[in-house]
Amino acid sequence: MEHLAILRDLQATLDYLRTIERDLSALPPDLAVLDTRLKAIERQAAEKTKSLDSTRIHIQMKAKELAQAEKDEERARTAVKATSQKVHYAAAIRDMDEKERQKAAIARPLKALETEAHALEQALEALEAERTTLKAKFDELHTVFLEEHANQVEGRKQLKTKQAELEAKLPPREVTRFHRLAGARQGRVVVPVENGACTGCHVKLRGPFLFQLKEAKDAVACESCQRILFLP
Repeated sequence: MEHLAILRDLQATLDYLRTIERDLSALPPDLAVLDTRLKAIERQAAEKTKSLDSTRIHIQMKAKELAQAEKDEERARTAVKATSQKVHYAAAIRDMDEKERQKAAIARPLKALETEAHALEQALEALEAERTTLKAKFDELHTVFLEEHANQVEGRKQLKTKQAELEAKLPPREVTRFHRLAGARQGRVVVPVENGACTGCHVKLRGPFLFQLKEAKDAVACESCQRILFLP
């Protein structure tokens, strides 16, 4: 049952660690305000970066279209200069005018896109400047906060070391499965059996399964929720 003992110890270690993490994440009002604003800045920056990337792609596309339109216009101008016959000259002029309109139709939205990109770049610069200032202030106050909770910080460090030591004693697949279950089961992976029921999902266990659990020499999972069970 050494395997089960390690799992139980790992569960207890993570329970204590979660308690400490919860206490250390309960920031005082001044820090909480800064933290909220920093997270808002990160979201805004991510959104504006995405918009800027999209705008730059459209600028590249429009720039290629404009380059082609300019070539077409230049060819039309050359054709006008090379035309001597009156009928052909009039047609060449109309073609050149059309190519100029096409170029202008591309240049206008391209200019608007470039203006939009410039505005997004300025907005991102402003957000980064604010983030840098607030982050420095947050780090300063957070350092003081952590110093005031030095015992918990040290406890967290020791628990993380113990967690790593326990996980090293288990097969990698078992560790992965443990953490996957922890994420899906509100952190409760290893639970006791009480009154013939799993205390994780409260499903009554079958008689043969309880007998199997009593005789098992390794970890046994609940048939309903897949948590690891043990008899108190």
